[in-house]
Amino acid sequence: MNNHSEKIGFIWSVADLLRGPYHPNQYKDVMLPLTVLRRLDCVLADTKNQVLKTIEKHEGGKVKNIDPILFRVTGMPFYNRSQFTLEKLKGDSPHIAANLINYIKGFSSRALDILDHFGFEEQIARLEKADRLYLVISKFCDIDLHPALVSNLDMGYIFEELIRRFNEVSNETAGDHFTPREVIRLMVDLLFMPDSDILTTKGIVRKLYDPACGTGGMLSVSEEYVRELNPDANLQVFGQDYNAQAYAICGSDMMIKGQDIEHIAFGNSFTDDRFPNHRFEYMLANPPFGVEWKPEADFIKREHNEEGFGGRFGAGLPRINDGSLLFLLHMISKRKDPSEGGTRLAIVFNGSPLFTGSAGSGESNIRKWIIENDWLEAIVALPDQLFYNTGISTYLWIVTNRKEPKRKGKIQLVDGTTFFKKMRKSLGNKRNEVCEDQRADITRLYGDFRECEQVRIFDNEDLGYRRITVERPLRLNFTVDDERLARVKEAPAFAALASSKKRKDKAGAEEEIEAGKKLQRRILEALSNLSMHGLIKDRDVFSTMVKGAFKRAGLKIPAPLFKAILTALSERDETADVCVDGKGNPEPDPDLRDYENVPLKEDVDEYMKREVLPHVPDAWVDHDKTKIGYEINFNRYFYRYIPPRPLEEIEADLRTIETEIADMLAEVTV
Repeated sequence: MNNHSEKIGFIWSVADLLRGPYHPNQYKDVMLPLTVLRRLDCVLADTKNQVLKTIEKHEGGKVKNIDPILFRVTGMPFYNRSQFTLEKLKGDSPHIAANLINYIKGFSSRALDILDHFGFEEQIARLEKADRLYLVISKFCDIDLHPALVSNLDMGYIFEELIRRFNEVSNETAGDHFTPREVIRLMVDLLFMPDSDILTTKGIVRKLYDPACGTGGMLSVSEEYVRELNPDANLQVFGQDYNAQAYAICGSDMMIKGQDIEHIAFGNSFTDDRFPNHRFEYMLANPPFGVEWKPEADFIKREHNEEGFGGRFGAGLPRINDGSLLFLLHMISKRKDPSEGGTRLAIVFNGSPLFTGSAGSGESNIRKWIIENDWLEAIVALPDQLFYNTGISTYLWIVTNRKEPKRKGKIQLVDGTTFFKKMRKSLGNKRNEVCEDQRADITRLYGDFRECEQVRIFDNEDLGYRRITVERPLRLNFTVDDERLARVKEAPAFAALASSKKRKDKAGAEEEIEAGKKLQRRILEALSNLSMHGLIKDRDVFSTMVKGAFKRAGLKIPAPLFKAILTALSERDETADVCVDGKGNPEPDPDLRDYENVPLKEDVDEYMKREVLPHVPDAWVDHDKTKIGYEINFNRYFYRYIPPRPLEEIEADLRTIETEIADMLAEVTV
């Protein structure tokens, strides 16, 4: 087993030993923690004896905290004080379960906390009961995951592929846990591109954060990238995730690499932010697409309402079925001030955050806040079928509060959808990959900051619009006839007259109902006297007539009921006079109300003269209802016309399919 592919295949084959006691969708509960455990076992192998000697030397002595001493011995932020290794466990098969638990409990406290999130003790008992534990442990001892043979990068690939395979078997969303490495590398390239300091300055210290870190792929790739270009730089990586298994893998990976494992936290970044006082120079994230935030809704809404812009979510709240924009708001709250160097962040979204929600909605308000503060630097459209768990289109956002001078007030859109190659073998939904050359091309297009076929550059205002409310006057005719009187009888306010809320006083209720029915009859009689006047096209005139009829009948009608009666006796009529309010202004017709999106750079009055008034000259804009919105429509800016296939070609394909179907039917009927 000389490469990580062979090692993946071997571990995958070991999983077959679980067949029977475990369903395939449960294999990962055993194989992933054992893979991590074997890796840690191999990492500590060279210093195991020295650790035990050091513990024996200081046992019962004056040293109260031996951890720093043992960390120096291992060269890692963890150690194991147990007498066992995985290999030694094989020597006592009858007690292998108890000895394995003893071995795991021997890890230093922080390492043990990470391992506990696998929930592996339960699996040990289950494996022992099924008589599989000794066999599985023995097999794992045959795979050497020593850092001299398996680099941290290769180990990352092994974790990644195992998770993908196991989650594919269990029909789960592997994309919740990791992002393809080439996507991360592209994100990192774009994130660090303008920053020569971290890539060249000796001894520089910077911090990077991922609030949905999964198995830690983004943290690992970022660290490796910086170390390759500047071995003297210190990039401290921080991550948090709410998936226990992913957190355990990420924490284990960070331990092995010598990172501060206190920087990897378990918990929900929205409701249990484990780094509330930290600010970061860089941030990366690939939050889950289209995931409800209903479980966190009470907490988030309370922070939004009570803290406003003093909290994380003051700009707005997206719809409940997609919380991806909440991650961006969370990340923005953790930026450093521009006076302290500022922050650059990259985040992967699906298409929804680009345009979902009209002006005034939570999504649009979030976009508005970010763009009007000049934080959105660029968006790169990625090829589809790039992720393991979805084939949808995705977009990489670059957001920063320290734009280069040439980028101030500008937003760059890069169409990277054609920069990919087909994979020889699909991995889940992943059928495409971005190779190194293609990644370099996208990075160059971003860095050149020049318009071309794949690049558009806009002023911030170009992506904004005013959502105006276009009103048209209400025009009604009125008459009293049998049909409209029937509508009066059906009006809720009129029907309610013959009802009573007296539930306990039956006699009183009956008396009240009878009085109501009498009033109904008197109203209808008074209205019937107006039937001779025919069709009236002026509301004020008709209203005066109705009031007069009620007065002559000795009726005092409450305003809500009078309005309901008038509405029942009316019909829309384009030839009728315009209805006006008490100030003489035209009253709008709600049924004719329309909305128009006017680009921010365009004068609303000019727009109305050109687009609306030629068709509806009596229309006007209710400026009190105007809202500002922002959306980013990639298809509009990068549309490419694809001509339809020739008819002859389509017909030929249909004939071929018809022949294939006929042959299949013939086989069945033979």
